[in-house]
Amino acid sequence: MLVITPTLALDESEIRETFVRASGPGGQNVNKVSSAVQLHFDIPHSSLSPDVQARLWKLAANRISADGVLILDARRFRAQEQNRADARARLVALIQRALEKPKTRRATKPSRAQKARRLENKRRRSQVKQTRRAQPGAD
Repeated sequence: MLVITPTLALDESEIRETFVRASGPGGQNVNKVSSAVQLHFDIPHSSLSPDVQARLWKLAANRISADGVLILDARRFRAQEQNRADARARLVALIQRALEKPKTRRATKPSRAQKARRLENKRRRSQVKQTRRAQPGAD
């Protein structure tokens, strides 16, 4: 089980990992060992609620394939196990962000005093600009 929050956990069967060769540091080992991890998480077939799925889709849109599979690539470390832990931690962080419900925006109106201040400032700016204009006949 992959724990997301104290009340939410993902079953290991919902996550698929493939190991590929990573570029970067590693010396001769880099050409022999598949240390990079590609984590695949099928969003539509997951146990997450539909609203969390929709928010996750919006958060990670550029990392989701056409069939709805979220693909996280982890190749920061030289060790396969560290990359695996990194990919899982990034998945947990993404899902935790998707769990947060966005605040609903309440429409507000400016107060009468705010409107008066805005109009007064506009009048002042207008006056300043009018004084800068070239006066007709004054060469």
